[in-house]
Amino acid sequence: MSIKTFQPLHLLERWVQENNELVNKWKQVGGGDTLGRDQSQTHLRCCSSEFHKLLMKIQGIPPLADHTQLELTVVYNACVCFTAQSQFSEAELLLTQSTERVLQVHSTSTEDDPAASDPHLFWRTVLKSVGNTALAPCVLRLLCLQWAIWLSTCQLKTIQEFQNELMSVFERLSTEVWDKGRKSSDDPLLVMDPRKLVELLQICTYIAQGAESLSEGQSSEALSALHTASSLPAPRTLIAYTHLLSGSCLAHMGRPQMALQCYRKALETDRRCLCALYRSMLIYRQLGNTQAEIQALRLLHSTLMLPSATEPPLAGTPLLSPSLLLCSQSLSSMLSVPSALSILHNLALKCVLHGRVSEGVEYYLDLLAALQSEDQHGMHAGSPPLPRLPELYLQAGAALLMAQRPADCVALCDEVITTTLELLPERVVLEEPDEECEAGSRALSGGGEDRVGMLLWTAAAYLLHGHCNTHLKDWKQAVTHYARCFNLLVKVRLKKRGFQPQIPSADMVGKQGTDLCILQRLKGLSLAGRGISFTQTDQLREALRDLQLSLQAFPECATAGLWCGEVLWRLGRRREAAACWENTWSFTPQSSEESLSVYLHEPQSGPQLDSMELRRRIQELGPLL
Repeated sequence: MSIKTFQPLHLLERWVQENNELVNKWKQVGGGDTLGRDQSQTHLRCCSSEFHKLLMKIQGIPPLADHTQLELTVVYNACVCFTAQSQFSEAELLLTQSTERVLQVHSTSTEDDPAASDPHLFWRTVLKSVGNTALAPCVLRLLCLQWAIWLSTCQLKTIQEFQNELMSVFERLSTEVWDKGRKSSDDPLLVMDPRKLVELLQICTYIAQGAESLSEGQSSEALSALHTASSLPAPRTLIAYTHLLSGSCLAHMGRPQMALQCYRKALETDRRCLCALYRSMLIYRQLGNTQAEIQALRLLHSTLMLPSATEPPLAGTPLLSPSLLLCSQSLSSMLSVPSALSILHNLALKCVLHGRVSEGVEYYLDLLAALQSEDQHGMHAGSPPLPRLPELYLQAGAALLMAQRPADCVALCDEVITTTLELLPERVVLEEPDEECEAGSRALSGGGEDRVGMLLWTAAAYLLHGHCNTHLKDWKQAVTHYARCFNLLVKVRLKKRGFQPQIPSADMVGKQGTDLCILQRLKGLSLAGRGISFTQTDQLREALRDLQLSLQAFPECATAGLWCGEVLWRLGRRREAAACWENTWSFTPQSSEESLSVYLHEPQSGPQLDSMELRRRIQELGPLL
């Protein structure tokens, strides 16, 4: 009789000891910094397996009130391990089985009851059955884990429907219910403090809900949730996220200055919050503050290149981390930052376009060097794609020419020509742009080659080569390279729906940045360059022909317009010249050059005409009829 009396107690003590040994083993080995990520995951799998084995032993006998607390503690430990490995279905199965056993202990049946299929009703039934008994803290811990699973699987509507019960969990675990559940130091240990978990769940829920509201355009509602979250106890990275998302709300509400203040708070709270710096850069761009934008780009790039920038930004608990809980698509897009190389490209281009050419050239050269090296530091999945390598070579070449380094520009152009020239087809048919397609998008051939792109890149390389010859006053070579550019471009035919392919013209150009727009622009610039070169060798009639053809292909070309007037003046057709100049000055460009690749801009090197001198000539000529 005495053996039967003491055996359950002996089993209970042995199971508690086994649980505590597993918890201590995790905290000493897996929960610290002694293991790498892979080793830690392996140890976590081992612990979850051992907790599960222990749970099967405990559940091998009918549920008894004496050891239900131990059983629920082991369930909690096992489910924490499963959840940490994103094994959510396994964790939810254990939670359901264990809570059903709790209801059996309290003689509450769920058979043929709607509570069994309704998670909200089911959990309310369980909470009501335990009331304020000693099992209440154990059940609340399990509800915390259910909350974590809902959050990790982006079931925000489910959380919102159960919000009142979930938010009361924190209060109950922080006061007398928690103290009632911890009676002695011999109680079974937990792998994770549930009060810390609830604090984490609270702020992560507010952040996730705020991000979701923001993505749905409900900025005011999101701002309210994020304001509440910012005052909660939490890791500084999460507090920084509340400031970041608040800034995004204010930006959507048309309050850029207030948004900048929130982004600054985010950076002051956690300097690793690079998305705040990136969002600040976008605000500076919106406000037209180019110098601040460049400074933000430079700081963002230098920070991304630091080794620490590649580490996970969230330093959470050893098991359930914020990164596991904050995984919604809307939040991920708001927290995303382009790669270091993408930022470097933006920095190079912005410097070149805004008068800081020497800096821009160095950034372009750094970018090309990084792309050619095996270690492309800072590239990561999900980043905006960089332009193709020939495109980058051409952009860098144009920047080098602007910095008066024509020899280096020629070297890059030759690289593009060597790479693409042999792949060019005899004829290229350009399909009429689809209005639904984005500007700059191209269809690939059956073999995957970008045939139109290769032809345009090669033509652009010859164009830049001609610009370099012009800069060096080698007019003969300039004419040769401009002619090679133009001769490639005339291979392209435009196929409009229902018509035969035909030679494109300026009136067919649609959206800025499309292949057709680039084609016509290259035609205009190559003809203008050749015409200007002819003027330097006094071949005025050839020059006039090319300059007029240039204006037909690219009416916005101011350089062609001014030089066309100059040639007319030299040919004695002064009234026509004056009219040509006046028309050029009065022409309003339909689009900004900044939206185009830098090599498509009108060259700033080579022979230039003084507008003041041209206006003086017109005044001396007298009023135009």
